[in-house]
Amino acid sequence: MPVLPDRIDERSEAYQANRASLEVQLAAHQEQLAKVNMGGGEKYVARHRQRGKMLIRERIEALLDPDSPFLELSPLAAYGSTFPVGAGNVGGIGVVEGVECIISGSDPTMRGGASNPYTLKKGLRVAEIARENRLPVIGLTESGGADLPTQSEIFIPGGASFRNITNASAAGIPQISIVFGNSTAGGAYVPGMSDYVVMIKERSKVFLGGPPLVKMATGEDSDDESLGGAEMHARVSGLADYFALDEMDAIRLGRQVVKRLNQRKRGPGPRGLGRPPKYDPDQLLGIPSADPKVPFDPRDVIARVVDDSDFDEFKPLYGTSLVTGFAELHGYPIGILANHHGVLFSEESEKAAQFIQLANQIDTPLVFLQNTTGYMVGKEFEQRGIIKDGSKMINAVSNSHVPHLTINMAASYGAGNYGMCGRAFGPRFLFAWPNAKSAVMGPAQLAGVMSIVARESAASMGKQFDEEADASLRLLVEEQIERESLAMFMSGKVYDDGIIDPRDTRTVLGMCLSVIDNQPIEGTRGYGVFRM
Repeated sequence: MPVLPDRIDERSEAYQANRASLEVQLAAHQEQLAKVNMGGGEKYVARHRQRGKMLIRERIEALLDPDSPFLELSPLAAYGSTFPVGAGNVGGIGVVEGVECIISGSDPTMRGGASNPYTLKKGLRVAEIARENRLPVIGLTESGGADLPTQSEIFIPGGASFRNITNASAAGIPQISIVFGNSTAGGAYVPGMSDYVVMIKERSKVFLGGPPLVKMATGEDSDDESLGGAEMHARVSGLADYFALDEMDAIRLGRQVVKRLNQRKRGPGPRGLGRPPKYDPDQLLGIPSADPKVPFDPRDVIARVVDDSDFDEFKPLYGTSLVTGFAELHGYPIGILANHHGVLFSEESEKAAQFIQLANQIDTPLVFLQNTTGYMVGKEFEQRGIIKDGSKMINAVSNSHVPHLTINMAASYGAGNYGMCGRAFGPRFLFAWPNAKSAVMGPAQLAGVMSIVARESAASMGKQFDEEADASLRLLVEEQIERESLAMFMSGKVYDDGIIDPRDTRTVLGMCLSVIDNQPIEGTRGYGVFRM
């Protein structure tokens, strides 16, 4: 077997420096996750509990099969904005009655579970994942509705949320709503459009307009229960399909619904159980370079992620800045493209395009391990055809129909982000390590380009160039680009599906491959025009 060698020396200064740097970044990420897990803070959590209600993560834990994992998606959404980190919503993938499901719900302890622009962005991404992978959706409903001061940003685009529910239902993707509290105004259409609805006695409140609005609109006196309570909807309107006595009873009924869905996987499945890597995944913390300018060999990462550290490398002597090859992960066959020295030349681009085509011929999912500064620039490389060669790679990625999974291990700059299947190129899932960075180019390069343009502009107009002002501006630009390229900033924008501990890479990819297996995998059999 082509087993990758173990080349890691834990005693080396480089390894120890790399590990120390990544541990600092992991700690910063964990600090933010801890804040998210605290919900709206002690005051609002205590008030929620005094009402006899479970917290959103407690509801999810009770819903999941015992000891099964929950892959939370975009937990740092809204980081760096004026809205609560996490966007007041929890969404992810978990196993219920042996079925992989999307589970999503508002956190009522965070501004009453009101939806803001990041809640919407996160929700639309979760719905996209459910649609692409045919995952049943379980909505844990309890929300204060729209964050009214930002209604102009969420009212119009928010309509897509309702469209997604009905389209998914039409496609045979089950939609289940468990109503734990308020689901009013537009939110009332969530259970209204779902396939299955569970409501809780004296807890669920579903109506288009509450008693005050009804009084203003019609002059009619009403109360919550007669207007939109669970018992009314179960006995009179018919909106509730199941009537629960309390929250745990509602969760039991929700699990019962999933059990009867007759859900089954339609993909090829794994080839075997999948043996663990030969080398310790804990060493992944010491592999990415503390200095982003220093490359590292992705084979050392692959050796700690794939089954039995067994990797069939494709074209190992050609286009050596890109490592390509086939492996298995938890028994699932995969093709891997991983950056080595960062820069993509013509040879790497052609190698990638061919490898992607081959993976499509044999219906094999692709895993992209990003650490790229982009495509090579310069007169020599332009004359050799870097534009058309890079375009071949982007063409191949764009028109590939096998599922793509992307991990940003360190850097994802420029068009290299596109060629290595960044967010805009529709990977089924995209996760980042805490040290990852993404931008149009590096901070120093971007500031330098702006400086050169400004200098040339001043010269063309015959003006004296202000060196002092230029130096100050370059520092400001570098600081801004550095801040905006960091993993937590990008994750806050929902440009990835979350930041993961490098040591969890194998587990996360394995869960994603299992989810992908819900439907057949069919590669592209024809491509657009490749410029030769």
